[in-house]
Amino acid sequence: MMFLEEVDEEEEVDEEMEEQFKKKPNPGNGPCFKVIVTNENGLQASNPDSVFLIDHAWTYRAEHARQQLRRVPGLLHRMANLMGIHFHGEVPDEGSIEQVLQEMWKYNQTYQLSQGTAEEKVPVWYIMDEFGSRIQHSDQPSFAAAPLFYMPQQIAYTVLWPLRDLETGDEVTRDYAYGETDRLIRKCVLLPWVPTEELDVSCFTPEPPDEHYQAILAENKEKLPLAINPPAYAKDKVFKVFTDIQQVLNNLTHPRFVFTDNEGEADILYNFSHFKDYRKLSEERPEVMVNQFPCENLLTVKDCLASIARRAGGPDGPRWLPRTFNLQTELPQFISYFQQRERRGEDNHWICKPWNLARSLDTHITNNLNSIIRHRESSPKVVCKYIEEPVLFEREDVGLVKFDVRYVVLLRSARPLRLYSYDVFWLRFSNRAFSLDDLDDYEKHFTVMNYAPGVTLKQVHCEDFIPLFEKQYPEYPWTTVQASIFKAFAELFQVASSKPAPLGICDYPSSRAIYAIDLMLKWDTGRDGKKIMQPQILEVNFNPDCDRACQYHPTFFNDVFSTLFLDETDNCHVTRIV
Repeated sequence: MMFLEEVDEEEEVDEEMEEQFKKKPNPGNGPCFKVIVTNENGLQASNPDSVFLIDHAWTYRAEHARQQLRRVPGLLHRMANLMGIHFHGEVPDEGSIEQVLQEMWKYNQTYQLSQGTAEEKVPVWYIMDEFGSRIQHSDQPSFAAAPLFYMPQQIAYTVLWPLRDLETGDEVTRDYAYGETDRLIRKCVLLPWVPTEELDVSCFTPEPPDEHYQAILAENKEKLPLAINPPAYAKDKVFKVFTDIQQVLNNLTHPRFVFTDNEGEADILYNFSHFKDYRKLSEERPEVMVNQFPCENLLTVKDCLASIARRAGGPDGPRWLPRTFNLQTELPQFISYFQQRERRGEDNHWICKPWNLARSLDTHITNNLNSIIRHRESSPKVVCKYIEEPVLFEREDVGLVKFDVRYVVLLRSARPLRLYSYDVFWLRFSNRAFSLDDLDDYEKHFTVMNYAPGVTLKQVHCEDFIPLFEKQYPEYPWTTVQASIFKAFAELFQVASSKPAPLGICDYPSSRAIYAIDLMLKWDTGRDGKKIMQPQILEVNFNPDCDRACQYHPTFFNDVFSTLFLDETDNCHVTRIV
């Protein structure tokens, strides 16, 4: 490692060296280091000894970073030194911790394990040791680097190897945007180290072209059904149900449904996992009903949901969906939008979510642009405008907290569109009073508490919630709020089924489905200038966990099956939306 000092004007300096020095995007704001070859014979790329291992100084998951900087002896001191942050003192102070949390996105690298539980697959971030962290960026790098997980020690290293022969004194560099060939995307990816003036790019995000959806269909290996006539069943038919869902086996007691272990004789397939071969089903057994729709991932995967929603609200999306960008395909537009908001002094808190994970896993709230750009490297993500003015609920024990609402909707058919909502909804609450700070405080900013060990789970039933809510907000009766929620659901399913598959949900006559829609309410301004509660759809979940539903409403699955498979809604706790 070589330390570079700024040189006095008077001193004679190799001009070429100075030019090179000016170009260096040294990470951090501290002293400038670079790594050079010291072997007097240089390094030969073909020599098997020219391969080096770099240690990792800190490995962590993003949500634990603050806690570790506070608690792990010596960690804050080492990170502050590595990043050129002045930290004097023995006790970690919040100011220094905050600086490290901001700066670390210039040093972070990432990998994820490909096996294990959903929790174990959440991306891991690491910072190489002082040597590795001081290897500078170059568009024509002399070395390449990659993480290696060494199983016998259960530990990761970075492997560093030369891409060409080097002489003594040559600089060791690597490409911080490795693998990215598009010039504009490279510029965006390198922003944390090479800040530029504002990106001269439109933040306009039209709906993706048809090929985008065709590619998704191919990737999902879903085979679309042939056109069939809607099957007709005898009025008193008893349906044989094949299912692997324990909640259905335990709670479906309706006399017109019986269970079978033989998939081949079933009238209804009610599967937990995704069904793929609709073509075969439509050819061989068109009368068999199934609890899924072809191409329903357009609703249940977050980037697809944002894409199809633009049919309702133009490039900005509809009012019922937070402004959303796909970080894989819309990074320049997002950066441009972020910078414009920053220039106008508007709130710039965003939430980064994986396309396809539930339970708030690997989900991060931040106003740090570098952090969002780097999160794109770990797994495919969308970034959504964080709701800075949510409608809050007064909890006697803690004050005004965030809450979200889950509705279960029943899709009886896509064309014509027939959509119902179950009459009971579920509520989840944060455990700490809301404010736009401590963005990594899970219990302040998130509402999913039933999977976190040792965390309080506040439960309020909807029939108790409505009077409490109306007492807190007397000008907003729940019937009015719910009408606006149902209007959003109707619009969502209308746009989702407005185009033929794979651009929309396939109108397969033997398909039926239930989804759980999670939403929040935010303060907005209506056309008349008055404050309104605007529903914000957060996600649509496939095959939701219906444990609480069955526990408190034992007829839940009887109502669901009666509505979806018998077309009988009398005495069922459902409301028709469309």
